[in-house]
This record gives sequence, C-alpha cells and structure tokens, in this order.
Amino acid sequence: MARAAAAQKTAKQAKRRLFNLSTGFDMYFFVLLMIILVIGLATLYSASHVYAFNYDGGDSYFYIRKQLLFAGLGLIAMLVASMVDYHVLHKFAVPVWLGSLALLVVAYFLPSESGIHRWIRIPGIGQFQPSELAKFALVLLFAHIISLNHKKMKTFTKGFLPLICILGITCVLVIIEPHLSGTMLIGFLGLAMMYIGGVNGIWLLLLIGIGAVGVVFMVMVLGYEQDRIAVWLHPLESFANEIVFADGISGRDHAWQTVQSLYAIGSGGLMGQGPGASRQKHLFLPEPQNDFIFAIFCEEMGWLGAVLVLLLFALLVWRGFKIAMRAPDKFGCMLAIGLTLQIGIQVAINVAVVSNLLPNTGISLPFFSYGGTSILMLMAQMGVVLSISRQSHMEKL
Repeated sequence: MARAAAAQKTAKQAKRRLFNLSTGFDMYFFVLLMIILVIGLATLYSASHVYAFNYDGGDSYFYIRKQLLFAGLGLIAMLVASMVDYHVLHKFAVPVWLGSLALLVVAYFLPSESGIHRWIRIPGIGQFQPSELAKFALVLLFAHIISLNHKKMKTFTKGFLPLICILGITCVLVIIEPHLSGTMLIGFLGLAMMYIGGVNGIWLLLLIGIGAVGVVFMVMVLGYEQDRIAVWLHPLESFANEIVFADGISGRDHAWQTVQSLYAIGSGGLMGQGPGASRQKHLFLPEPQNDFIFAIFCEEMGWLGAVLVLLLFALLVWRGFKIAMRAPDKFGCMLAIGLTLQIGIQVAINVAVVSNLLPNTGISLPFFSYGGTSILMLMAQMGVVLSISRQSHMEKL
C-alpha cells in the first residue's frame, strides 16, 4: 500500500512539472514551435496592417489583434492538451470523425461566399472552418485503427479497405465545398499514414495511378480547372492576356495574385527589403495576410530569411518524428507522425503555391497565415504531440 501511494504521489508530481527536463514534455519541440509562432505573428502584422487600414475601418491592428487572441487561446489549449494522457483520445476517434463529417455537411448547405461553402459562421466569434477539424479527425481515426490492427495492415479487409473508405468519404465532403488544397492535404496525409502504418504499397500505387488518371480526365475532358492550370503554366502570359476565361474572369485577373507573389519573392533578393519594408503588401498582392503571406516574408527578409524559416519548420517536423519513433506504443507513434506530417505537407504545398510550383489552390501557411480556427487547432494538436513526448523514451533536453 505504501509503495502504491508513493508511486501515485510521484506521478502527480511529474504531471505538475510542466517544463521539467526529465519528466516534462519535449523542450526542443516546444522551443522550435514558439520561435515559429513569434516569427509568424510578427510577419502577420507586417503583412496585414496596410490591408486592414484600407479595408477594415482604418484599424491597422484588426488582424493581428484577433490572431493574438486565438494564439493565446491556442497556447492555453496546447498546454492543457500536453498534460492530458493522449490514450484517452482512443475513445473519441470515431465520434470526432463523425462530428467533423456532420460539420462539413452543415457548411455545404449554409449560404455560400462566391460559391464556396467552407465556413460556418458563429455569431459574436467569427467563422469556423470544418476542414481544419477534419484533418485532425482523420489523423486520430487512422492512428486508432492502425494501432488496433497493426498486425493485419497488409490485408485488404483489415488494412486497406477501411482506411481508404474513411479517406474517400472525407475527401469527397471537402472537395465539394469546393476546397481543392484541403483535399490535396488530406489525401497526401492519409496516403502517407497508410504507407507508414503498413498498408500494402501495391494497393497504394494502384490507388495513386487511378487518382492521377481521374485528375487528367477532369482537366482534359471535362475542362475542370483548365483556366487555373493555364495560369499556372503561363502566369506572365495570362497576366498580359485580356481574354475572358470560361468562368467570366480575364486572364489578367486570374494571374494577378500569382504574378504579384512572384514579384514580391524576386524583389526580396538575398537579404530582403528589411522588416516592414514590403512594397507588394501596399494593395498589390491581394489579401497578403492569408495564403500568400510567405511571399511578403520573402520580400522583407530575403532568400536567407526564407531558408531560415523553412529550416525551423524542417527541424520541428524532424523532432516530431523523433518523438513518434520513441513513443511507447503504436497509437502514440502514428498520432505524432500524422500531426507532424500535417505541418510538413501543408508548409510544402503553401510554399509551392506561392512560388508557382503548384497551381494556386488556396492553402494557409501554418502559424503564419491569418485564421483563428487554424491556429487554435494547430496549437491544440501540437499539445497532443507534447503529451506523447512526456511518455516517449528520449531525453527531453
């Protein structure tokens, strides 16, 4: 009895030691995350204050004030999540996924914004984007299923079939919003987790091949997104083209954001124009606080600054993978891998879009782009990774 009481006391003391180097969460991961968050908030203010002054009642602090609020709430959510035993998430895997699907359906039937059904408006708070929850729900459910059936993942009925059905349903509900970039992210994330979880690679290759054929069919035969593809392949020519595309928008308007982004990146050079000295944010680059915020950062901080930020993201992903590899069980391993992969894939897609390596699909840069739902969810998810690190077999600092 005395030994059991002593063990319980020690466990309680360990939980209270939030930043303890031996029993607390991983400080490398936490410090990297805080550095990225601070840089992201500073960049958001620099990128948004001109736009906010002109379009939000002369309030230059409109975006940064809201982002700081949600970042603070996200920090609290992260610390709380880091102190909760991640194993309890097993119980919520299916309900959270079903709830995310229900919210995606609700968003689809709500009034659209320019034909887009991505948000649910909450009076007095703002907009909630169900696809942000869907990303976490998919990772959680995949980790749950893979951990329970990890010895049967090579089979079709226990491994490939249930996961691909879950992934397919989620992607369909996201693509009909329509949200192409969100669908790409969820698709890549799901396939990566399936491969790492042990699903037969032959089935995944077959699936990727079918998907590629489907995309080609939609573009070449049905004409889906042909205008966007044309702008991607020939941005400068489209920018100079006054021909009206099938959607009623001129080539110049289609290419405007991409071309202004390339101007911003190019004018940054090696060292950048200096903090706050961007020219493109002066109403040339549309909504610079959102998906194209990295272009403003490149213009102000240059190639060296861009490389530094990408290196910080790479270190964060590397540390997340290390936490995953040292996790005490399969559930913790897959959960940490999925949540970390989401950051890595999203950063890669955003940077590729901003630099025109991919068509303009509209995807945010984690911890940089404006969005209360996004930063709150991301911070809470990083708290789950920190919770896993508490029980991982590794030195915390």
